[in-house]
Amino acid sequence: MTTNEKSPTVGVPGSDLGWTLGIILRRWHEKVEQAVAGLPHGTRGFQILSLIGHNPPPTQSGLAKHLNIDKTVMPYIIDSLEQAGVLKRRVDSQDRRVNRIVITARGESTLADLEQKVRAAEDEVFQDVSPAIRAAFTDQAERLAVSIHTTQPNVDPCIAVMDVLADAPVGSAAR
Repeated sequence: MTTNEKSPTVGVPGSDLGWTLGIILRRWHEKVEQAVAGLPHGTRGFQILSLIGHNPPPTQSGLAKHLNIDKTVMPYIIDSLEQAGVLKRRVDSQDRRVNRIVITARGESTLADLEQKVRAAEDEVFQDVSPAIRAAFTDQAERLAVSIHTTQPNVDPCIAVMDVLADAPVGSAAR
């Protein structure tokens, strides 16, 4: 942007990085929740399914830690996904006290379908953005997220989601 061009958020109260990320996150969450409708726990269920579908089977506690899900809540989420037939608990062969979470054949099929739907939802979020800008934005956002997660692995990414989604958007009544 040149010095003569005005930012599209000039004059929008609170138009800082937090506002910008909040608007993007709200739109992403709305579209992705629609895409994964029917899967227990929505986007959280999708994150779990994706993680176990693309990695060696994690422990239930390791999965909870990685996704910052309270370890007392995780069993209920796993129960729901297990009842849906998309994953199962398997006792670790090295330590019978530990459960490994594995994807089922139905889970693999469900994940493949949901990944296509999520990509389509993300395409909608980025519909007015050029492919080059989208790629650059996504690359930089991923780098920042990995950097933050690596240096502060206990930071709960869901706090931002809850904060953003807790209140109706400013000016939504005027629409």
